[in-house]
Amino acid sequence: MTPHSQSPTEILRNEHRVIEQVLAVLEKLADNAADNGKIDAEIASQALDFFRRFADHCHHAKEEDLLFPTLEAKGFPREGGPTGVMLYEHEQGRALIRQMGEAIQAGETDPQAAAQKFAEAARQYVNLLRQHISKEDNILFVLAERTLNASEQAEMLAKFHATEKEHVGEGVHEKYVALAEELLAKMGIAKESVPKASGFFCCH
Repeated sequence: MTPHSQSPTEILRNEHRVIEQVLAVLEKLADNAADNGKIDAEIASQALDFFRRFADHCHHAKEEDLLFPTLEAKGFPREGGPTGVMLYEHEQGRALIRQMGEAIQAGETDPQAAAQKFAEAARQYVNLLRQHISKEDNILFVLAERTLNASEQAEMLAKFHATEKEHVGEGVHEKYVALAEELLAKMGIAKESVPKASGFFCCH
């Protein structure tokens, strides 16, 4: 790696900061839905699109297809190990995304019940992801940095870039980074006020 290039874990941590922005949006959407008995379907749908395409398709793909298998090959067990926990939490997140999507659709026929269902699933998702991000930032990524040597990190970095180009698509990453900031603005949330996941989990 050149001195100015990011490490694989730095890239993943930077993506976490973008995800935290939309978690703040989702938290406010949940509060509004619970208070008003109505889902803001347009912004909620954009937030879910972000979580499906950026958090899952772009971010989790790098972890599940590249980082986790590399760590497992280095001797970290999946069953009962850190990667197994992270994979399980990824699946929990996907289930909650589905519940929120169903609630948005149901909002057309039973707005009040749908709003409560959305708020509940959204709050669960926000709590899950914040704790998940903190575990990765403070534990798993630290283990990766200690375990992978410079050439292994450089190789993974090249694979990350290939994933962005071939699996995710040109310009998709940038599109969703811009969407995160757009959603913050729509919800009146200042970027500097976005909660950081590190406050939600102690790694000691």
